[in-house]
Amino acid sequence: MWPAHPLRAALFMLGVVVLLWLVELADRTVFVSLDPPQGLDDDGIVPRSLDGLGGILWAPLLHGGWDHLASNTVPLLVFGFLVLAGGLGQFIAVTATIWLVSGVGTWLIGSPGSTIGASGIIFGWFAFLLVRGFFARSFGQIVLAVVLFLIYGGLLFGVLPTNPGISWQAHLCGAIGGILAARIAVAADRRRVGPVGRPAGA
Repeated sequence: MWPAHPLRAALFMLGVVVLLWLVELADRTVFVSLDPPQGLDDDGIVPRSLDGLGGILWAPLLHGGWDHLASNTVPLLVFGFLVLAGGLGQFIAVTATIWLVSGVGTWLIGSPGSTIGASGIIFGWFAFLLVRGFFARSFGQIVLAVVLFLIYGGLLFGVLPTNPGISWQAHLCGAIGGILAARIAVAADRRRVGPVGRPAGA
């Protein structure tokens, strides 16, 4: 339920967030000062455009301003820290699954324009944490899911098309990616541990 090394997990996530802030700083200072200005906000996911496919790789690293990034910072720290409970390898696999599903889904069904921001990852991590315990039949993880739902449950409204200018498609596809990642992670854990709690092959 908690990372085996909480301090390392916290420092890792702090490093991730610092990287995002440095990217935004470079976008707001270095890139916009070029002639002509080369702001990064247009390098996100542009739905159903071949030129916009590359944004699947970069969109979660880009934000539309300091307020946008600030609003994502705390959820990134909290959810990322908790996802690290499964270890760094699982964290990378879960994040990659969410990144891909959210990105491809947004490219397929998103609204016109460039979609940027880490919110697809955030919704994916949140969904992962909400359903993992039910897939794993873990009481501790279910309790954690209930606590997270009570604190952050309002986020789930973000998968609905209620706010113009906000990519609910990225949120929805990120959440789908998180559920898929939870299913895959739990299945992998069961294969590794074995059906009676022994390492596979024991």
